[in-house]
Amino acid sequence: MVEVGSPRVACHIDSLLAQRDMTLTQLSERVGVSLANLSVLKNNRAKAVRFTTLLALCEVLECQPGDLFSVVR
Repeated sequence: MVEVGSPRVACHIDSLLAQRDMTLTQLSERVGVSLANLSVLKNNRAKAVRFTTLLALCEVLECQPGDLFSVVR
């Protein structure tokens, strides 16, 4: 259980998509991950991310993992 005020991981897919003029649907098709799963990730409700998914996201978005996620304290 995550306590109130404890650090969390924030996902920045929205800003990366906007910078690349890409939709979540296009990202889903290119990465091979369902739109539902990407939506969970985008809305900061994911509990985990597979390394294969992370690598595919980074490849398609031409970014590094630190561009996708940050720790919010």
